[in-house]
Amino acid sequence: MNAKQACIGSAPAPGFSAGQAAQAPLPLLTSEPFAVLGGERRPGIAAAGIKADRASCFSPRGAILIKEKGPLWLADTGHHRLLGWKHPPQSDRIPADWVIGQADFNTEGRNAKGAVAANTLNVPAGICAVGKGMAVADAWNHRILIWKALPEDNNVPADIVLGQNDFTSAGANRGRTTGAFNNSFHWPYGVAWKENHLFVADAGNRRVLIWRDIPKRNGQPAAVVLGQHDFNCRDENAGGQPGPMSMRWPHGVTLWQGRLCISDAGNNRIMIWRGIPVDNGASCDYALGQTDMNCVDHNRSSYRPSADSLNMPYGIDAREDWLLVADTANSRLLGWHIDDLETGAAARALSGQHNFYNKGDNRWQPARDDSFCWPYGLQITGSTVVISDSGNNRISLWRLPA
Repeated sequence: MNAKQACIGSAPAPGFSAGQAAQAPLPLLTSEPFAVLGGERRPGIAAAGIKADRASCFSPRGAILIKEKGPLWLADTGHHRLLGWKHPPQSDRIPADWVIGQADFNTEGRNAKGAVAANTLNVPAGICAVGKGMAVADAWNHRILIWKALPEDNNVPADIVLGQNDFTSAGANRGRTTGAFNNSFHWPYGVAWKENHLFVADAGNRRVLIWRDIPKRNGQPAAVVLGQHDFNCRDENAGGQPGPMSMRWPHGVTLWQGRLCISDAGNNRIMIWRGIPVDNGASCDYALGQTDMNCVDHNRSSYRPSADSLNMPYGIDAREDWLLVADTANSRLLGWHIDDLETGAAARALSGQHNFYNKGDNRWQPARDDSFCWPYGLQITGSTVVISDSGNNRISLWRLPA
């Protein structure tokens, strides 16, 4: 068997393999969301407008339910703003209570069509709770914004900025044309706060940076880098062939029973470490979505997906025994159980498609409440799962099955 053959997964075409076809997927979520925000649950044939207002969003890439009773914050990526709800809505199309990044709910534009500031945004993506506040990956301003306390009003400015020296700077890698720094970013799309560690998926630099506590000053450097051998390299796959330490397009970060998990979308896999690494360039211990650490093709070189393959996974989160992954380009969600953890393991649970071998935006049909179109973000609080259904211009709130 040659290397290319070794990377091909179990997904059959056009039929199913006997073993996996006989194993029906477990339901990952309840049958339908209890609330849909930003867009319609079942939009009509005509495309819905995406004009900015209190109840719309455009290509959202991240959302966070801080606590089960709220607040809820949404990164309205295409409108370059954050929308906030005091409490998680229990029905559809509930208008937001707060906006950050624009003068009002009805305007939009990068950095509010003005100068970069502590309360402007340019393609906000990842968002997470940090201590008593929250952090946002302001991707195209090449920075992370941190609020020490949760905002409870419109256009509350951030308290700390990472990746830049001040709130008025926005250059990729601080304007450097080659290489990177331990305190710079290029398109940071993901941010996570887990076990007193702040993680930033610095996608354009093909790495993840780690801080061991809440940063206390602007431009504070990271302590550890993953995906590169040092803080100055930014080459794809660390300048070599794909392997257990390199990355191509990291995006989502979470902990799964103490194990660090990173969605490496460009290499179509989930990288998993047995703990939080303390050394730069540490190799991961497992990879989901591929047969080994050197394979990177989407859907394991097959046309159809399978229970053990991925196509540009972005969002990721975990609860108890389960790891949930937004398999973005396959427009589905997958769930892995901790008992199955090994490289190349198959998922047990599924949402968004009827079986593990189907793909397609909204199952190649008009959008429905239980379908997805390029889901980018996935976040769990208690029994609630918040999905950033980017291609459908909406977020949906679901319950985990009992």
